[in-house]
Amino acid sequence: MANDIIPAGLSKSKRDALIANADAELLATLGYKQEFKREFSRLEVFGIAFSIMGVAPSIAATLTYAMPCGGPLSMVWSWLVASFFIALTGLALGDLASSMPTSGGLYFWTFSLCPKYCRRLTCWLVGYANTLSTTSAVASIDWGCAQMILAAASITTDGAFSASNWQVLLTYYAVLLCHACITSIGTRALARLQTFAITLNAALAAAVIISLCTATPGEYRNSAKYALTGWYNVSGYTGGGAFLLSMLMAAWTIASYDSCVHISEEASNAATAVPLGIFASIVLAALIGMGILISITFNMGTNLDAIINSSVGQPMATIFLNSLGKEGCLAIWTFVIITQFFMGASMSLASSRQVFAFSRDGALPFSGWIYKINNYTLTPVNPAWFSTLISALLGLLGLINEAAVSAIFALSVIGAAIAYFIPIFLRLIGPKENFKPGPWYLGDFWSPVIGWVSCAYLIFISVILCMPSALPAVAEDMNYASLVTGAVFIFALVWYYIPHYGGSNWFTGPKSNIDDDSIPNINEREEGEVHSVGSDKDQIKQQTQFVEVQKYDTRELE
Repeated sequence: MANDIIPAGLSKSKRDALIANADAELLATLGYKQEFKREFSRLEVFGIAFSIMGVAPSIAATLTYAMPCGGPLSMVWSWLVASFFIALTGLALGDLASSMPTSGGLYFWTFSLCPKYCRRLTCWLVGYANTLSTTSAVASIDWGCAQMILAAASITTDGAFSASNWQVLLTYYAVLLCHACITSIGTRALARLQTFAITLNAALAAAVIISLCTATPGEYRNSAKYALTGWYNVSGYTGGGAFLLSMLMAAWTIASYDSCVHISEEASNAATAVPLGIFASIVLAALIGMGILISITFNMGTNLDAIINSSVGQPMATIFLNSLGKEGCLAIWTFVIITQFFMGASMSLASSRQVFAFSRDGALPFSGWIYKINNYTLTPVNPAWFSTLISALLGLLGLINEAAVSAIFALSVIGAAIAYFIPIFLRLIGPKENFKPGPWYLGDFWSPVIGWVSCAYLIFISVILCMPSALPAVAEDMNYASLVTGAVFIFALVWYYIPHYGGSNWFTGPKSNIDDDSIPNINEREEGEVHSVGSDKDQIKQQTQFVEVQKYDTRELE
C-alpha cells in the first residue's frame, strides 16, 4: 500500500500528491495516461457501490419478485444464502481489481489473461456484456424510481390514480435526464455526493426497521415462527424451485459492485481502495438487507395476497401503508424515492466510466465522439449522455408488459455475471505468470478456491435469471432477459465480424494512450498540485519504489 511506503513527516497535501503520482505511475504501467483527477477517497469508493445497492429502495423495488416465491422463509433465508456467494464473488473480483486498477476493469483483465488466439474477441464480448449490465442497471434503478413516484401519487389519492405504462415511461425519462445532468458535473462534487448517499442509505434503513417494529398495529404483527419459516408460494414452481427463484431479490439488490472498478482511475490508492470498496459494500448491504427483511416479515401480516395485489402497485408501499397509515407511509416513502434517485445517480456515474473506457479503446459505435473529456468539468460528459441514450432505449421495454420490465432488472445481473465470470475463470485456468497479485490478495490457496466457487455461483444465477417468473409459462410471463441479452451479443458479433468495417479489422484490445500528446495528463493541468512534490529526490525515490513493488512484487507487502 502507498501509505505504508510514503515517508513519515510529510504534510497531508504532499502525502496526497505523492499517492496521486504513484497511482498515475501504476496506471502508466497498464498503458494509460492519467486523465481524471483522483478525488475519490476509500470511503467514497465504498460509497458508490453501497449507494447503488440502495438496500431499502432496492428491496422495495424487487419484493414483488420474492414474496410470491416462498413468502417469509424465502425472503429471509434465500437472502442469506445468496449474500454469502455474492461476497465470495466480490473477493474474487477484488484480487483482479488490485492487480490491474483501471476503469476498463473487466474487459481489460480479460484481454490480459486470455490466450492470444482469442483475446481480442473475448475482450470485445466482455466489454459489451459489461456495458450492457451498467446501462441496464441505470434503466432498472430509474424505472423503479419512476414506479415509486407514481405509487406515491396512488397513495395520496387513496388508490384513485393508477399509472399507465406511458406515464411510467415519461416519468422514467425525466429521472434519467436528471441523472445525465448530474453525471456531467465535476469529479469532486460527484465524490462528495457518495458520502451523502452513504448517510442517506443508512438512515433510511434504520428508519424502516425502527418504524415497522414500533408503529405496526397488532393485527399485522407475526410470530417468530411465521416470520422466519412461514411459507407462501403462488409462483407455480415447486418448493425448491421457488426458493431458488427468490434468490434473485438479493442478486438484483447486492449488485453492480463492479462500479468501484469503473472509478479506479479517479480513486486515491486504487489498488487497495477498490477491492476494499467492493467487499465492504457487499457485506454491509447484506447485513442491512437482512435486518430490513426480518422487520418486514415480522410486521406485514399473513394476508400476502392482499399485499401483492394491492391497488397501490407496490408491496413495500402497501406494507408501510398498513403499518404507518397514509401520512406515515408517505413520509417514509418520500425518503425511499430520494434514496432510489441517488442510487440512479451513482449508477449513471459508473456506467459513464465504463462507456468512456470502452470507447477509449475504440470498441463502441461513434467512439470518436464518445471518447471526450470535457475541458470545463474534466469529466466524460459525452459518455454520460451516450449511456443515458442506451438506457432510454431499454426503457421502451416497459411499454410491453410487466415481464418485459423484469427483463430490464435481469439484464443488469446477467450482463454482469457474464462479465465477472470470464476474467475470473481465465485467471484460474491460465498460466500463473499472466496474473501479478496486487496489495489486496487472498493468497495462493484461498484465491483459487474462492474463484472456483464464484464461477459456479455466476453460472447458477445466470440460469435462474433466464427462468420464467411463474409457471405454467404463458406469453405474458415470457422472460425477455435471455432474448435481449442474446440480441446484444448477436449485435456485438456482427459488429465484430462485418467485412471491412467490423471490429476484427481494427480492434486490437485495450490501446495505450501514453504517447498521445493530444491528451494532456490531468496532473499537468493542475499547476502546483502534484508536481509541487516532484523536486524532492528522496520522495521521488520512494514513489518509484512503490510503483515497482506494486507492479512486480506486491506479495512482499503482506
